[in-house]
Amino acid sequence: MSLIRLHDVGVRFENAQILREAFFRLEPGDRVGLIGKNGSGKTTILKLILDQVSPHAGTVTVEQGTRVGYFSQFSELDGEATILEVLDGLFVDIKAAEAELAAIDAAIAADPDGAELDRLIRRQAELFEDMDRLDGWDYTRRIDTVLTTLGFSEAHRTCSIDELSGGWRNRAALAKILLEGPDVLLLDEPTNFLDVAGVEWLESWFRDFKGAAIIVSHDRKFLDAVVTRIIEVENFHLHEYPGNFAEYVVQKQFRLKTLEAQFVHESELLAFEAEGIADRREATKAASRGLGNQLAKIKKSRTPRPVDQIVTEIYGGLHVKDVLCRVEALGKSYGDKVLFEDLSFEIRRGNRIVVLGSNGSGKSTLLKVLTGEEQADSGDVAWAKGPGFVSYNQMLDELDDADTVSHAVNALPDSLAFSATKKSVNRFLAMFQFSEADLKQKIGNLSGGQKARVAMAQCLLSGASVLLLDEPTNHLDMTSTQVMERALLHFPGAVVVVSHDRFFSEKIANRHLVFGGDGSQPGEVDVRAA
Repeated sequence: MSLIRLHDVGVRFENAQILREAFFRLEPGDRVGLIGKNGSGKTTILKLILDQVSPHAGTVTVEQGTRVGYFSQFSELDGEATILEVLDGLFVDIKAAEAELAAIDAAIAADPDGAELDRLIRRQAELFEDMDRLDGWDYTRRIDTVLTTLGFSEAHRTCSIDELSGGWRNRAALAKILLEGPDVLLLDEPTNFLDVAGVEWLESWFRDFKGAAIIVSHDRKFLDAVVTRIIEVENFHLHEYPGNFAEYVVQKQFRLKTLEAQFVHESELLAFEAEGIADRREATKAASRGLGNQLAKIKKSRTPRPVDQIVTEIYGGLHVKDVLCRVEALGKSYGDKVLFEDLSFEIRRGNRIVVLGSNGSGKSTLLKVLTGEEQADSGDVAWAKGPGFVSYNQMLDELDDADTVSHAVNALPDSLAFSATKKSVNRFLAMFQFSEADLKQKIGNLSGGQKARVAMAQCLLSGASVLLLDEPTNHLDMTSTQVMERALLHFPGAVVVVSHDRFFSEKIANRHLVFGGDGSQPGEVDVRAA
């Protein structure tokens, strides 16, 4: 029997159509990846299931007695209790069974008569079965595993939740819902604030989860590992593709052949995804030694595609020096915690440096020191003269709600909009999903994902020699992420990226800067020749 059913559902907000004739069933054990462009209606579907939004047409049915758990990137716990107290409170039935078992042990030790002993032994057997059914024998270890993997220190565990930052309250909410184990789990961008170790642990957690799940995510590797089918929200309808993300990529290419011309760029980008998947599979067959060179040779044999030609036209007039930044003996600490010390490296033309490490290890702090947002304790950052750097996060923070998209994207002082042809810039913006109507929109009327696209387009067209990007895929939909990847691969300057998105990192990186998170010196690793 279906746990959740959407039958001929339509949703409108004011004059905007969100869904039309939407059909969907969630069966026990289903793991559904829900994908689509920003604003396409993914979160609306979750809100329909939660009865937070009512359909204008059709019906939404949740099977009676189904326990639904919901987590989004904006979920936060609050209150004066500690996270340990909150999570401990989830296991009231188990703790009651433990207390009764302890009382039975004491009663048996008191040498009761035969009838009472038989009753105690029968009740003890029943409680053992309950503990097995509830998986209650090691619930304290389960709590510790979740908190440890999500990065909770002893201080985080023992202070009140209200004393935690928003990010930590968000992780506390994720810990709670994972331990609750609902029948249906609704996850809206669950990996956005997790590091790689946290994402990999969440993947392994799903292997033992017995319920069903609907997951809104742009993390392609996570979807590949977890889901059993993909539902894409597109043009107000739901389109189903059996299998994981890699299988979706192949199936969608065939479907796109019959769609209108507006999807021509998306078809090319999906082909790139298929190539990337095939490249990694072919490359991993070789010995690890020389794997990067083999992957580079495979990529060299690709015939240039129109998407690449649009990007290279944009960057044709951008002239970049060899050495763009020198970092010497850089050090930064917070109190007794040393993030990095005596850190030296160069940022050179063609570098695509991905900064890796656990949450709190110093990755974002390094970017802030490079931009001057924070001062280093020691050492020096020397930028080359000429077009310097641009920070995606600063761009996003400084967007003017009263500005139009067109002006925001084109009006930067050294913007490539002034050196590239208008046709090239317009083709690039169209590829980045900006229609003529979109370009006239006020920034203040945009969603968070749409604002992220504006900030990313600003960076890619800024004319800067170095792009500094902190978690750039967090708020971008998949198509925008794919366009960004193509642009970064052809960008003649340098890119420094902090990202937990493994698929994205593997596609663009030619150098890694790895933070250990234990105060040890960050290590630099060449992935393949630039």
